[in-house]
Parts: sequence; structure tokens; C-alpha cells
Amino acid sequence: MKKIKCECGHVNPEGTVLCEACGKPIEGNQHIDGNKKDSLLNMRYEGSARRSQTYNRSIVDKVWNFFSSVKVGVWLIIITLVASSLGTIFPQEMYIPPGANPVTFYEDQYGLAGKIYYQLGFHNLYSSLWFMMMIALIGVSLVICSIDRVVPLHRALKKQKPKRHHTFLKRQRIFGETKANVDMDAFKSNLHKNRYKVREQEGHILAEKGRFSRWGPYVNHIGLIIFLLGALLRFLPSMYIDDFVWIREGETEVVPSTGGKYYVKNEDFILENYDPQEDKRFQEALMNQNVPVASNYQTNAVIYERTNNDVVGAEPELKVLSREKIVVNEPAKFGGFALYQSSFQLDEFSSMSFTLHETGDESAVLGKFTVDLTAPKMEYKLDSGARVVIDEYFPEYYMDGNQPRSKSKFPKNPAFVFYVYPPDGGEPEVSFAGIGMNIDPTNENDYKLNLAGFDTRDVTGLAVKKDYTLPFMGVGGLIFMIGVIQGMYWNHRRIWLQPTEDGVWIAGHTNKNWYGLKRDIEKSIQDTGIEMPEDQQQLKG
Repeated sequence: MKKIKCECGHVNPEGTVLCEACGKPIEGNQHIDGNKKDSLLNMRYEGSARRSQTYNRSIVDKVWNFFSSVKVGVWLIIITLVASSLGTIFPQEMYIPPGANPVTFYEDQYGLAGKIYYQLGFHNLYSSLWFMMMIALIGVSLVICSIDRVVPLHRALKKQKPKRHHTFLKRQRIFGETKANVDMDAFKSNLHKNRYKVREQEGHILAEKGRFSRWGPYVNHIGLIIFLLGALLRFLPSMYIDDFVWIREGETEVVPSTGGKYYVKNEDFILENYDPQEDKRFQEALMNQNVPVASNYQTNAVIYERTNNDVVGAEPELKVLSREKIVVNEPAKFGGFALYQSSFQLDEFSSMSFTLHETGDESAVLGKFTVDLTAPKMEYKLDSGARVVIDEYFPEYYMDGNQPRSKSKFPKNPAFVFYVYPPDGGEPEVSFAGIGMNIDPTNENDYKLNLAGFDTRDVTGLAVKKDYTLPFMGVGGLIFMIGVIQGMYWNHRRIWLQPTEDGVWIAGHTNKNWYGLKRDIEKSIQDTGIEMPEDQQQLKG
């Protein structure tokens, strides 16, 4: 790499705008960062050489230069934000009704827009590979942007000397000249009173404070990188799980995404509604509602751990871990997992009972049988010798044109196609039966099935959560806020004083809050004989 030697003797890397030692503008490089000849100096990054401005030969250089661009980083963020907003137009797949097929759900509910939404993959956006890649690219951009700037900035600030080139001082925004004898000791004393760190070199003075504020943006970047790392870790099942399970009263189900290690039993589901007559605080609001408003819904559950999980194919042996009352915002926690009360369904059909009798004579009952709607048997033998066989079962029956179909596997509107075999073993008859339905498709059946009764039960919906990424996001957010405070409430101020043959030159620079710098200079020159410098930018304006 080409080196540039300044007249002060310091050797600077290629791409340096201002000499790292004396601050003299480097010939031929003053166009970088907007520095123009005879204009006020642009002190961004202290005029130090950045890798992105120096190397442009290999593929690595080109990739580095691409991601070191602030414009590229901003565009990556904009694209990710636009994609994120598109993902909120319709519900994500995890929030569509349980059992619904996403292939048809979006088109059925939202028409052509829903079909395009699904085909473009926006239905499962936030866990998709390409969205994670966008977050990763933002992280890469932050890392390269930070390294490209913070390393040369640190080097330049570390190497700066009190003795600066006259061009450097005269092209500062705050500059003044005093042609008289001045009290240097009083000046230094005033600087110390204003909490400046003072250094001297051959009578030249550099007073500095608040340098740590320069690292605020890079502390922000560190916080964002850690936060984005937490978001990326959600792609790993070992770090983040967001699942769901429906459990009927009395049933025990394996907790999803736990590898069969944990089970949960729904002993009882409880729903309590606000009573407008008893709760006077919300009486008016409750009276305006057309439906009851839930005050509490909870699941009385038992959490089990499987003790023979290492035995393949064996019946699970369960050990009770705890008994929990799972209510909204009060989950059951175990083994790094949490079960949240999320949803419920009341009065789901659990069983239906039918009686068989001769057509036109309901008193001649040939038998009764009960169908378990969760796991129905295919054949039922009655005391009279008759047999009933289930040919087709529609848990949530609806008509699709002329064809009976089921919307889901859950028994919300059960219906059956039965084959009824007479006691004498004759040819079977076909019957269609369900809630409020009893159809003889031939109108010639000698036997008829009647609904004798049904049982219902409540179903609870539990969200299964495991999130080890929250500490990363919390730490990242905290570090980000530290960087915001660091860069917002403090600023880097510097004051240079250079002796001349007939007096002194004084110059000042800050990364923001020029009024504060002027006030500090005014305090520092009291009773010293130094004249107040001028703001050259205001003079030009």
C-alpha cells in the first residue's frame, strides 16, 4: 500500500485526508469527504484513511466497499421494513384457524390478493430463509461500516498532537487571532476548571473533553448487532419455539416441539364472564356488548415428564411434574418451556348416540350405540343382531357443491354415512345422519337411525413457547440505549492554542453543539487577554 509522508515527517496511509500528526491537508486527497481547497475542513473521521477508500482491487475489497457504504445499509433496512409491513397485511400462518390448509385458506378468505400473498411466501415471512438473510446482511453491513470507520478514527484521535499545522487551525469553523501578550497560565487554569484535559507541546496547547462521545454511534452498532443476532438465533429450534396445541377436557397430549419429553393433561377448562349487574365499573360498556365478555379463562392442567423417553416404541411412562392453573399472562413453566392460555372452544361434540328402529314405528327399537367422535369405531353390533357400519365420517360437515366434505378434523358439526345391516343379514341400507339431519337417500329404507343424544366438552388452546433469544435482545437493546445517551448528551470538544510571533491563534471544533463550545471558549479566555474567536461559517453565511 502506498504511504504518504507529510512535511512534519509523519507517514500516513494512502487515502488520508488530514495528516494524522499535524492535521495538514494532504495534496490530492482533499476531495474526499467533501473537503475542498480553501473551505472549512470537514472533520468527519478526522480525515483518516478508511479501507473502503484505499483498496479496490480484489473481490474481497469490492465486497468490503459495497457493505461499508451507508447507502447500502440504509437500503437494506428499508427493504426489510417494507417486507415486514407486507407481512402484516394478512395474518401469518401461525395465526390462521387451527386445521385450516394455508394453500387454500388465503385464497378463500382474501381472494386473488391472498393467493398472491401465499405464493410469494409472505404467509410465513418472519421465519423464512430470505427474511433471515436480509437481517444477516444488515448485520454484516453494520459490522463492516463500523470497522471501516472506528479503527482509523481511533488511530487518528490517539495520534493527534497539540502542535498543528497553521492551515489546519485557520480552516476550523471556530478561529481567531490575538496580537498581544496573553496569560497562558490563566488560560490553562480556566480550561481545567471547565473539565478539559490539557496537553502541551513546545508551547502549543490542545484542550479536549468528551472524546468518549465519539464512540456513541459504534456502541449503537454493537447493540444492534447483538439484537440482530438474537433475531437470527430464533431460526434455531434449540433457541426459539413458538407452537400450539389443542387439548380436550380429560385428554393428555404430548407438548409439541419437546421431542416427546413432556405431556400435558387438560383436567378442566373454566370460562367466567363479566356480569353487568354485579360489576358496576364496566356496567355501561358490558351492556353495549352483544356477546358475553370473558373475565377469566383458565386451564387446570397437569404437566408430566416422560421417564422412558430413550426407549423407542415403548408406551410413555409419565411422572407428574406439577399441577398448574394456566390463565392469561400466567403461564405454566417447565424445562425451559412455557404454556400460555391462548384460545378455547366451548361445547365441542365428544360423542353421539343413535337408536335403530323400523321406519314408521319408533317404538320398535332394535338397539342403541354411541360413537366416540374423536376415535370412532367402524362397526357397531346391536342386541337385535343388526349391524351399523360407518362408511364415511365428516367431523365438520359442509356441502361443497353436491359433495359432502369436512372443513377440519375437529367434531364441530359431525355427520355420517351409515350402512345398516338388518337382523336377518339382508342387503344393507344407506342412511345419512348428523345434527338436525336424518336422510334416507332412496326413500325405501325399512330401518331408520335417530339421534338419541350427544355429549360435549370444552377444548383449550395452549401456546407453547421457548425463547432463549430474549437475553440477547435485552442486552442489545440496553447497549443501543447506552450508545444513544452517550452520543446525544455528550459531545467531543477541542480547543487549540498556537503561539505566534506577535500573539496567539485559537481554534475550536466539536462534533455538535457549537453554542456549547463557544461558551466554553468564552469562559476559558476570561482574564487572559485572548480575544474571542469568530464562527467562520456564520461570517460566510
